[in-house]
Amino acid sequence: MKIPTRLLPLVEDGMVDEVISQLMSGKEADVFVVSSNGNICCAKVYKEIDQRSFKKAAAYREGRKVRDSRRERAMSKGSKFGREEAEKVWQNAEVDALYALSAAGVRVPTPYGCIDGVLLMELVTDDQGSVAPRLNDVTLSKEQALRDHGTVIQDVVRMLCEGIIHGDLSEFNVLVDHIGPVIIDLPQAVDASANNNAKWMLERDVNNMTNYYGQYAPELIGTQYAKEMWALYEAGDLTPNTELTGVYEDDGEDADVDGLMAEINAVMEEARLRKERRLEAESDQE
Repeated sequence: MKIPTRLLPLVEDGMVDEVISQLMSGKEADVFVVSSNGNICCAKVYKEIDQRSFKKAAAYREGRKVRDSRRERAMSKGSKFGREEAEKVWQNAEVDALYALSAAGVRVPTPYGCIDGVLLMELVTDDQGSVAPRLNDVTLSKEQALRDHGTVIQDVVRMLCEGIIHGDLSEFNVLVDHIGPVIIDLPQAVDASANNNAKWMLERDVNNMTNYYGQYAPELIGTQYAKEMWALYEAGDLTPNTELTGVYEDDGEDADVDGLMAEINAVMEEARLRKERRLEAESDQE
């Protein structure tokens, strides 16, 4: 196929041997199947901010660390330099998260590097060697749903132990290979300890997955894995090997009005995002 403009520098530098096909075009990036050093992998080409439908909402940016105070000031002022630096921070969020989570044993694509806004990473495949389907496109048995839900919950625990919350986890951001679920798409990853929205984002992520798997295993509906997980995290008792029960008892404290409003806003935002994902999935299938 014709080499996309953004991939030309990587081809010229020998980082990419051949662009084989376009895998998908999403709201944040275009993804291509490429050959690199003799291996078949993915090249995720991030879109410029004016071409993206997901606009790096402040809720996701909050708490992201910038070492250089000059860069941080420029980003806050919104200057041209600041916007360029903000783009780098946004792209690096996924790269940094993938490296950290891969090392922590979370099932994510193995990253190979990010050059000029192009992330090279593992191509996740099924047992036939074809591109792995999204969870949304897979029909599950009750036993598989229970097993895969447990895998995802354990991976979310490992992520939280690394201080990372996906922030947009759903059946559209999980692939299913011959082993089980693989979590993808992390440019909006949230710092669990520095973002005031972390708790409700974690709850939304976990509840999205529980409700989806609950279609096949109804006993999952109504479980409280997110609340149990967050309580252990806040108490400093959460470890990568913590076995959750899905049961959480409220301590009876007064209602958290701000927290309630955040949850309401989260539900509304999730409805919007799910509509976007559905339209995007329909577009990919055409």
